[in-house]
Amino acid sequence: MANESGARTASTMAAGKLIVGWVALLWVLEAVDQLSGNALDTFGIEPRRVSELVDVIPASFMHFGFDHLVANTLPLLILGFLAALRGTARFLSVALIIIVTSGLGVWLIAPEHSNTAGASGLIFGLFGYLLVRGFVDRRITDVALGAVVAVFYGSILWGVLPSDGGISWQGHLFGLIGGVLAAYVTAENRRAAGSTEKPAWH
Repeated sequence: MANESGARTASTMAAGKLIVGWVALLWVLEAVDQLSGNALDTFGIEPRRVSELVDVIPASFMHFGFDHLVANTLPLLILGFLAALRGTARFLSVALIIIVTSGLGVWLIAPEHSNTAGASGLIFGLFGYLLVRGFVDRRITDVALGAVVAVFYGSILWGVLPSDGGISWQGHLFGLIGGVLAAYVTAENRRAAGSTEKPAWH
């Protein structure tokens, strides 16, 4: 029992350190961007230009001003921490799938001459991931967690609808898709695929 409690505490601490460090990096990058006259804005994604594909990942770490970053900070801290509780390695895999899916979606269908950056695609992806992870892993506690997340953050789903307000609904929509995809790709039950035992709810 003591070992189990210690492992849970260590996992919680690791999740907290990872996501706080992640968000701290975003703030450092935005400070550098401001001090350099927005030089880092070039890492945003301009659609359907082959040379811009290299910015698919960096774009999720850049923001257009501190107001943009402030809006993303709290949901990223909360949803990121909850997602990382199942292991930091799994979280990094999930985040990579979401970021790439969201970025490619922006690259494919964002309006011509636009420049898209920010962590909101990752946030929408983590939301989708947390919603379905419990069902994919057949873990009752995560199903309950997903329900709580839906109650508190379900209203963000309006952000996947087409909008003319300068908000990247494309990044939101494909981020959400990426989160659901990540839940299946990184599912705990995949590791037991070669077992003859049927996965059970736990």
